[in-house]
Amino acid sequence: MVRIANAVRPRLARAAAAAKPRVARLTRAVRPGPDRPSRTRNVRTWQYSAGAATAGLALAAGVVTAAGPWDANGQRTAERDRAAALERSGGADHGSSGTTSGAPRPAPSAAAVLASLGGGADAVSTKKAPPGQPGQRALGDVLEPLLNAPALGGTHTASVVDIATGRRLYGSAAGKALTPASTTKIATAVAALSALGPDHRFTTRTALEPGTGELVLVGGGDPTLTAHRDAGGWASLRTLATGTAEALRKRGIHEVTLSYDTTLYSGPALHRIGVNENLAPVSALTVDEGRTNGSSSGPATRVGDPAMDAAHRFAGFLNDAGVKTSAPGPSKAGGTADTLATVSSPPLSALVERMLTNSDNDIAEALARQTALASGGTGSFAGGAKAVAARLEKLGLPLSGTAFHDGSGLDRDDRLTADLLTALLVKAGDPADPGLRPVLTGLPVAGFTGTLAARYTNGAAGVVRAKTGTLTGVNTLAGTVVDEDGRLLAFAFLASGTTNPPEAQAALDATATALAGCGCG
Repeated sequence: MVRIANAVRPRLARAAAAAKPRVARLTRAVRPGPDRPSRTRNVRTWQYSAGAATAGLALAAGVVTAAGPWDANGQRTAERDRAAALERSGGADHGSSGTTSGAPRPAPSAAAVLASLGGGADAVSTKKAPPGQPGQRALGDVLEPLLNAPALGGTHTASVVDIATGRRLYGSAAGKALTPASTTKIATAVAALSALGPDHRFTTRTALEPGTGELVLVGGGDPTLTAHRDAGGWASLRTLATGTAEALRKRGIHEVTLSYDTTLYSGPALHRIGVNENLAPVSALTVDEGRTNGSSSGPATRVGDPAMDAAHRFAGFLNDAGVKTSAPGPSKAGGTADTLATVSSPPLSALVERMLTNSDNDIAEALARQTALASGGTGSFAGGAKAVAARLEKLGLPLSGTAFHDGSGLDRDDRLTADLLTALLVKAGDPADPGLRPVLTGLPVAGFTGTLAARYTNGAAGVVRAKTGTLTGVNTLAGTVVDEDGRLLAFAFLASGTTNPPEAQAALDATATALAGCGCG
């Protein structure tokens, strides 16, 4: 694969140079990108245009640094990863069987991407062909036949908005609320980032009760806490145990009564869907999302009591470090307890990206609760849903007809509109709100990452970035795309009453692909 990359790179450079006039309209500073779609299977990985590489993958927006998802040649590392392992799944939406093993990896994007999205209408081209000019088509004429495909069931809604200007270019029942499935996570992401800020971290700690020998493992609601040795940047329970053991040794303590504290959250731990492979019981103390098979994304059998599981694993790590423990039990750390050691999650921006890329329900429910706590509410399903809605209302977003019951979209009673979803994406691209940018950088890349890794392989790969949504009878897609006029567009397509998920997904993908290829008025 490396040889293929080296062979293709000169051709990519030539194509990038040819595309330079168009790219200049889209970005202020970009590195050379891949070339136009190839019709050769061996180079399918490079199946997107130079405009897409610089505009689609970078969202047509900002400066690209050597950090994050780009290497020194301007090539997206996700693209290289795909070339190296086409068979590896990048994540799973509801019902998908794709999983990944080992330590969790951050989403293949970075906060630096889109850092200079600002510039308003100047950031992307809004040039239109004069009325009547050949090739100028009405957007509705292109989208409506695709949205009326039988595969999309009896009810669908749609909205397309120019992100730079905020002008709606197309709408079909855009104010009608439908079941959104996992596109709900876009709303959760905006609310959490707005309430907490992109640099916020969640801390897990150990506290020693004075004079009792009781050591309390205190859950801080970090949904990415892991037990892996090589945590890949995520907070490690092993690391916490090592630091705790060292602190205990300094105090001459070699045996403790171990307890665990989950009181940060309240209310039912089990989602209304019941026991489900897509979501563990929600707890302020969970390790590896309660997964029992070593995966880091996708459906998996979960432990029944994540906090108890985490405490038992922590006890094992303490024993390995020379500290004997009792069998752990629930408790609450007192106000006079001494903190011995802490580990903190990556910044919220990274958690949002991972949530959106892999459609991670566990992160979504944790972020809804954390939004509630930051807003003075309760850390529960009901509290999180109420806080998300309140935060979006505070941002001035259109909530008419909407209903939130969770943060993940697993609840079939959730209701969102296409208007709200596109408004959320436009808000995330607002130069006045740079802290919301991870909502855009975390969207899966068509044909390359997350829940879109296995889609668009023969279509607009690399051009479309979108959050998927799948429940029985429901298929949704919301994200961004750069059209033929160089405009960065936000779109949302929701369908209810679908009967064949693969066909419904293909119909949505075809609609997004058509939007990418349409230089429409």
